[in-house]
Amino acid sequence: MPLADRIEAALQSAVGRAQEGSAPPRLASALHYAVTPGGARIRPTILMAVATACGDDRPAVSDAAAAALELIHCASLVHDDMPCFDDADIRRGKPAVHRAFGEPLALLTGDSLIVLAFEVLGRAAHHEPVRAAQLVLTLAQRTGCPRGICAGQGWESEAKVDLSAYHKAKTGALFIAATQMGAIAAGQEAEPWEELGARIGEAFQVADDLRDALGDRESLGKPVGQDAVNGRPNAVLEYGVEGAVRRLKDILGGAISSIPSCPGEAMLAQMVRAQAERLTPVAPVRSRA
Repeated sequence: MPLADRIEAALQSAVGRAQEGSAPPRLASALHYAVTPGGARIRPTILMAVATACGDDRPAVSDAAAAALELIHCASLVHDDMPCFDDADIRRGKPAVHRAFGEPLALLTGDSLIVLAFEVLGRAAHHEPVRAAQLVLTLAQRTGCPRGICAGQGWESEAKVDLSAYHKAKTGALFIAATQMGAIAAGQEAEPWEELGARIGEAFQVADDLRDALGDRESLGKPVGQDAVNGRPNAVLEYGVEGAVRRLKDILGGAISSIPSCPGEAMLAQMVRAQAERLTPVAPVRSRA
């Protein structure tokens, strides 16, 4: 089964269980709405690619890890869009969860998705208990504080922000989780895979900063210019447009060289190159008037 199909099947199975029995109908609907249809599923795809490169000897564990990671990502989007943070009306081309279901249910949806992520890993423990425990620990560390996406959001409330630390926590954390959890799911050590995840995460954050500064609402399916409106740290503000593009290329080049030795090393390098082509502007980018 293709990796994308495995990811979707695992996600739909998890969300389906959360909708069973006496689940409140509107909350159950909001959970499905927040997860489906998904975006590019980049994080779980990276996780599955790493697991495959490392042998993928326990596919059920890899599937659970991928689903859990994407559930955390979806939860973060639900919370990020709420009025207390970005106050964004659109996500993935449709009304954000708090606009479609109201703020109370949006908060509960995000919370429920976080809990569901760890339930998915718990259910996978009978396949490989030690790996499942390591996956739980890794995902928890990259979700909370001080090294996870919660810490990344917290940096936005500080008077002075370390841009590198901010990017590593807010965006890089779940990419580090992706590479490390992929290795763990396949029975490999997590530590050698941190640098690759960090570099991919930083690249995606710089690319997102460029899109936010230069993109449009229609093509991105979400509001733009949010960093400027909310006074957030931003690579475009820090380096300028051309500098941010150069920084993006440098990061992606370093990502390829950081791939640990594994049977699927060449395949992973090809994946990173493909992401580099997708993220890097094909022509010099100019600021909007």
